Amino acid sequence: MAIILFVIRGTQFWVNKISIMRINKTIFGSTIIFFLALSTHGFSQHSTWKAPATVDKISNPLKDDPASVLEGKKIYENMCSICHGEKGKGNGVASASLTPHPANFLAPTVRQESDGAIFWKLSEGNSPMASYKSLLSETQRWQLVNFTRKLEASSR
Repeated sequence: MAIILFVIRGTQFWVNKISIMRINKTIFGSTIIFFLALSTHGFSQHSTWKAPATVDKISNPLKDDPASVLEGKKIYENMCSICHGEKGKGNGVASASLTPHPANFLAPTVRQESDGAIFWKLSEGNSPMASYKSLLSETQRWQLVNFTRKLEASSR
């Protein structure tokens, strides 16, 4: 019997001919930890991963939009906190198995990056961080940028 994993609007499902059931966060988190543990490069507070200088000129179309921060929080909690942690410190449950560790959004090197650079990194990815270009719309990626900026501001 073939079993397939697929995603609809951020919800993961196992599918076979008999039933469809939603995977709970624990199983999903364990799966993510396993696959991310296999890679050795990434976006951390000590990373040398730099976005091209040209992306610094990209303007954030949702800057100063409070509603985008709320939407970004929902996306972050579902897709990012497992690695980056609840408060964006790079200490999520999956971070222990990643080398290098996920970015600490509160670190000065990350805080100094432009919105365009963060958007580019979300879009392109750099193993173990996935590319979200095909998983999230441009609007959703900008919402995540705005939420990470909110994390930074709330830590000051």
